[in-house]
Amino acid sequence: MSTATAVAPLTTQDADLLIAAAHRAAEAAGVNVSVTVLDAGGHLLAFRRDDRAVLIAGETSTRKAYTALQLDTPTADLVDAVQPGGLFHTLPTALDRPLLFIAGGVPVHRDGRLIGAIGVGGGAPDQDHGFATAAIEALA
Repeated sequence: MSTATAVAPLTTQDADLLIAAAHRAAEAAGVNVSVTVLDAGGHLLAFRRDDRAVLIAGETSTRKAYTALQLDTPTADLVDAVQPGGLFHTLPTALDRPLLFIAGGVPVHRDGRLIGAIGVGGGAPDQDHGFATAAIEALA
């Protein structure tokens, strides 16, 4: 008989905290970003679009969150895979181009289980990854 312990799901309060922490980190760096938070089922829990960020930042943040959730891997770890010749070089986007600047999506875990993901778009890939990671640390 399984004695699996229930893990609390990602809540809207958690999502608000993640977004606020990512924005604080981005503002401290002088970068405008959009942030998306998904639950474990890929449903949108919260989204903050920054109209000062690059036009595609909102869509990019959502795609990063979905990729991190689906693969249960920080998207910064996938950068080599989406470069020319990489495993995911033909990964489609809404622009019908490979998603080359993918870093910035991070899965969210609680008690070792995947409960959602955060995606940040608008800065350089390493910056977006840092903002998402800072948000995850604030949730802990």
